[in-house]
Amino acid sequence: MKTTKVAKVMAGVMVAGFAWCATADGPAISDVVVRQRWPWSRLVDIDYVLTCDPTVSVDIQVTAQDGTVPLDLPFASLSGHIHDVTPGPRRIIFDPTKTAYTNKQVLTQFSVTLTPTLVPLYMIVDLTKSAGADGQIAYVYEEDLTNGLWGAWVRNPVTNRGTAVESVVWTGVTTNDIYKTDKLVLRRVPAGNFTMGGAGHSPHAVTLTKGYYAGVFETTQMQWYRVAGGSVPGDADKMKPRVAPYYALRENATNNNSDNPDIDWPATGHTVAPDSFIGRLREKTGIGGFDLPTDAQWEYLCRAGTTTDFNSGEMWSADFTNTINRLAWWRANGSNTTHTVGEKRPNAWGLYDVHGNAWEWCLDWYTNVLVAATDPTGPVTGMPNPSPTITTPTRVRRGGGTEDDWHWQRSFARTADGKPEIPRGFRLVRTLP
Repeated sequence: MKTTKVAKVMAGVMVAGFAWCATADGPAISDVVVRQRWPWSRLVDIDYVLTCDPTVSVDIQVTAQDGTVPLDLPFASLSGHIHDVTPGPRRIIFDPTKTAYTNKQVLTQFSVTLTPTLVPLYMIVDLTKSAGADGQIAYVYEEDLTNGLWGAWVRNPVTNRGTAVESVVWTGVTTNDIYKTDKLVLRRVPAGNFTMGGAGHSPHAVTLTKGYYAGVFETTQMQWYRVAGGSVPGDADKMKPRVAPYYALRENATNNNSDNPDIDWPATGHTVAPDSFIGRLREKTGIGGFDLPTDAQWEYLCRAGTTTDFNSGEMWSADFTNTINRLAWWRANGSNTTHTVGEKRPNAWGLYDVHGNAWEWCLDWYTNVLVAATDPTGPVTGMPNPSPTITTPTRVRRGGGTEDDWHWQRSFARTADGKPEIPRGFRLVRTLP
C-alpha cells in the first residue's frame, strides 16, 4: 500500500493529507495536498490525483482526524470532486463553518484520509435515527445486490425501442414495508444527456452535469410522520403517497397558504425554511442536498434511459390501456384515490409510480417555452395557468394522477399548477455537490 503525506501549518492549525491506494491495479489516490485559505477564508482545499481506468468513475470517502480523534464531517461541509470522479487532478473543498468545530477548538493535528470507493446503486436513510447515528445511512452496491445480500433483483428489465437499457433493479425493496415507512430509499442517478419533451411538448437537448439520488417511491405518509411528526397515519394509509402544499415542503410550514418571499426557486437556490418539511429532513438526516427535483431532473429520472412515451420503452398504441395498467394507477384503474407505493412496475432505474398515483411537485416555475440547456432551473417566475379562473404564476407538476387520462401519464407530460397551497405528491432528490 502506498501512502503520501503532506503537512503544513496555517493559522495555527496543522493541516495534513493522507492518500490510500486500493490495489496495484485498482483506483489509487496520490499527491494529496491540504491547505486552508487563511486569512481570507476558512475553506480548506484538499487537492489530490486520482489514477484509475479512464472508463471508470468512483466516489471518494473522506474521513478526518485531529491526531487520533475521529472528526465528524457532515455531508454539507464537503463539496467538489467527491462523487462520480474520473482520473486526473481533483479538488475537494471542506467548509469548517458547517461543522461543530468552528470557533470552539483549534484542530492542531487535523488530517484527512481519502478512500476511493465503488459508486453505490442505492442509498438508504433510516428516518428513525438522528444524523450521524450508527447505521443511519447504508449503501447498496451492485456486487452485493447481485450476490443476493439484499433480496430479489433483476437485470435489464426494460427495453427501449427493442434495445435493452443496461441496469440492475432492486425489486426486493417492495417486499419489506420498512422501506416505505421508517426508511427512505434513493437510487443513484448518473449525470448525462437526454432529449426532454415529446410530441407537442418542445423536444430539446438537456445536459445534467451533476448526478443525484432520487426517491425510489413517492414520499409516503409514514415517512412524513417520521420527519415532521403530526398524527400517526393508519395502517391503510401509511404507505400511500403523502400529499402536501408546495409551501409546506419548502417555504412556510406554519401557514401552508402563505408564500415566503425570502424563499423562491430559482432566485434563492436550494434555500428552504428550517420548519418546512425539507428543512426538517435536512436537519434530521444531516444531508443538506435534499429538495424537490427540477423539471428536467424529474423527466430524466422518469425516463431512465428511454426515449418513448412511457418508461417501459413503449409508445402509445391501440392497447395503451394494458400498457399503462402495468405501470400506473390512473383514471382507468385508480378509482380516483392514491394507492400504496411500489405496486406497479419500476422503470430501468428501479423507480416506482413515476407514472400515475399522485401528481408530483417540481421546483420550477412553469413555462411552455423550453430550449436546449445545461442544468436548467426554469424561468424566474411562472406563466399564468391557461385556465381563466387561475391568473397567478404557476409551478410545474408531473406524473399524472389517479383521476387523469392516459396522455397525462406520459414521461414528458407536464402541467401548470397555480395553487401551491393545494396538496400534491412529491418525490425527494439529493443533488450531489
